[in-house]
Amino acid sequence: MEKPNYTQDYDKLLRSLYRAIIFLSVFAVLMALGLIYYALLGNPFGSQAAAPAAAARQEAPAPVPSPTADERIEDGIHLATGLRVAEGFDVVRANCTGCHSGKLIAQNRATRDGWQEMIRWMQRTQGLWQLGENEAVILDYLAANYAPQEIGRRANLDVEAIEWYILKE
Repeated sequence: MEKPNYTQDYDKLLRSLYRAIIFLSVFAVLMALGLIYYALLGNPFGSQAAAPAAAARQEAPAPVPSPTADERIEDGIHLATGLRVAEGFDVVRANCTGCHSGKLIAQNRATRDGWQEMIRWMQRTQGLWQLGENEAVILDYLAANYAPQEIGRRANLDVEAIEWYILKE
């Protein structure tokens, strides 16, 4: 019976281990370079979340309407953004829809304090610039048009008007 050659097995194991170490080292270097790039130049993937460097900006980006944007207003709603057209609409559109859809605003409800906390959160974590004098206009608009609603319960069923039937076995 032939003796096993542990030297060859040991050499194979070492080669695999070295390959794994080299792969992990290259991966770590690439990740570090990616983080440095992101920190210095912003998000390379073009997401709508603002890069940390954007926090230093002091003015809102100019709104760029999409070439296919529907600028019509129906029932007081601006169709391109989904926002109510009211006092402060233009300021909200200029400051808010550059980063996210107006429909994101329209689906939320909050008090003035709640909206202000959302703005502070965006400034802390999403790179939102200081709004300056526009902040009061934005908060007035949001508090007036997207405040919490008292919905309550659904109406009681009119059992007399329902056509009932019996299930057969």
